[in-house]
Amino acid sequence: MRDIGFDGIELGLDNFLSNGGLDVDASRVNEVKNRLDDNGTPCVAIRAGGALCYPQTAAHNRKRLEKSVEVASELGAEVVNTALSGPPQNRMLDTGPSGAAESHGSSQMASQEDFIRTAKALREVGAMAGDNGIDITIEVHQHSIADNSWSTLHLLELADSPFVHANPDLGNVLWNYVEPEETMEQCITALAAHSKYWHCKSLNRVHVPELDHSYYVRVPLPDGDIDYRFAISAMVEAGYDGYLAIEGANTGDQLYKDRRSVNYVRGILAELEA
Repeated sequence: MRDIGFDGIELGLDNFLSNGGLDVDASRVNEVKNRLDDNGTPCVAIRAGGALCYPQTAAHNRKRLEKSVEVASELGAEVVNTALSGPPQNRMLDTGPSGAAESHGSSQMASQEDFIRTAKALREVGAMAGDNGIDITIEVHQHSIADNSWSTLHLLELADSPFVHANPDLGNVLWNYVEPEETMEQCITALAAHSKYWHCKSLNRVHVPELDHSYYVRVPLPDGDIDYRFAISAMVEAGYDGYLAIEGANTGDQLYKDRRSVNYVRGILAELEA
């Protein structure tokens, strides 16, 4: 990974929990930190997740977010990234996999109280993160209260925290519904100035109108339906200087495909600098 050109990696919180609970395995944290640092690929972000507005799961998911800040601090990571998504609250609200006409847990289904509760938790944990020199980023994600640009901006406005920012994952906007709610250009333009971390993946959309469903195939960044030349240009223009995290291929020769994505990004950046 280092030889390909990655500066570090993102890891999930579950890599550091013991006994299936929320206890952090300190020895595991030290082991992973030493191994990654020695190989020049430090952990730069910790990934948590879960909705923060539903009474059944809010306390547990908030605890996970707090534990992520704890682990990130020990590892020296700068970012805790959270996707505010989760399973449907009951079978009647289960819209199935992404690509359907509706999406459970979405901003369309959320109440203002859901936004207020979520923002309050983010503001409070954000203060804890800030004390440790860490930023929290809200990943734009399907089946989430933050699944497009307007809902993410609304949460950021309500949270009103210098330590809570956006992660404008365009792949999840494309992937969410049978037809995207907004164009990728609209989304990245709206969120670029509010971002501190950036997941980048691309997909090919296969629309099956007879089923009122779309299916998505993960591909390297230059091969998908998202114009990352526009997206990277918009982020650079907004003054973004954080990590561009490539969510890589998940089939075949993953390292070869990820190298293509890295080379593509570096080529665009070189053109912009020129």
